[in-house]
Amino acid sequence: MKRQKRDRLERAHTQGFKAGLAGRSKEMCPYQSLDPRSQWLGGWREAIENRNMFKV
Repeated sequence: MKRQKRDRLERAHTQGFKAGLAGRSKEMCPYQSLDPRSQWLGGWREAIENRNMFKV
């Protein structure tokens, strides 16, 4: 995979993670393309899981 493409997908994941930490809805995903959208949602899910784990 080219570095440029990987960087773009990493950025989508990071943005999704930040959105999840902020408590935003997954419907707020700004991406329409499959790869960046799945990376954004993956980051979002990871953040939601982390938030729930530390809520105890």
